[in-house]
Amino acid sequence: MSRRREYLLTLPSLAWMIAFFAIPAGLVISMAFRPSDLRGGVGEGWSLETLKALAEADYLPVVWRTVWMSALTMVICVSLALPMAFHMARVGETWRRLLLLLVVVPFLTNFIIRIFAWKTLLHPEGALTQFLIRCGLVSEDAMLLNNAGAVLLVLVYTQLPFAILPLFAAAEKFEFHLLDAARDLGASPWQAFVRVFVPGVRRGIMSACLMVFVCALGQYVIPQFVGGPGDEMLGNKITQRAFGDRNLPHASALAACLMLAVLVPMLITAIARRLSGKEAAS
Repeated sequence: MSRRREYLLTLPSLAWMIAFFAIPAGLVISMAFRPSDLRGGVGEGWSLETLKALAEADYLPVVWRTVWMSALTMVICVSLALPMAFHMARVGETWRRLLLLLVVVPFLTNFIIRIFAWKTLLHPEGALTQFLIRCGLVSEDAMLLNNAGAVLLVLVYTQLPFAILPLFAAAEKFEFHLLDAARDLGASPWQAFVRVFVPGVRRGIMSACLMVFVCALGQYVIPQFVGGPGDEMLGNKITQRAFGDRNLPHASALAACLMLAVLVPMLITAIARRLSGKEAAS
């Protein structure tokens, strides 16, 4: 009876996921095996030519750039979020709520507006560029916009809250008296942080890595607005094929590859969590 009740409670969410995720994803994947129509639609029959075209040399740099920029964004965000979550979990209730509010505040502003704000700051006549020039940190002809550094900077800015929130949730449940015990046994503050706190919030770290990496993989607005012609990511290519070239099968094939790149880290994380759960149980 309890099992049947669980199924009934899960049914609405499962139906929602099937209707608005599984079926559309299946349609996208199936469209990747269809030929393109010269009029901008999908041709008749089935073909592997679209998938063969993905092996062209033009896509390899884009795929590699997407992966390494997403991975670097993940590493930077988690490195910044770990001490932030550690501090948030140890301060008083008032400061904790204030810091949590500051983390969530960017979500209250439109995503495009935030990107345009960074574009204005990084512009040669922008406030940030002029400030760095006056401080002598960059030369007067420095170009902070339309390069990979600008893309990485804005990626870290937009994805950092997705790393802080799961790490803070894990840090809240951490037993901080273990750090005091480590200090009593001769560990330095840094050693206690690395050897006790970091393993204690490893599930939060895995969740943060997964969320940041997956969200960064699908970005196309940030490279389009603050990146240069050589800073395109896979999302930009999908947009070009879908709207510019009207090649829907090609866009679907790229989207299927991106979907696979998203599902593989999720699957690895799920397996790692299950293995760690078995180790903890044993």
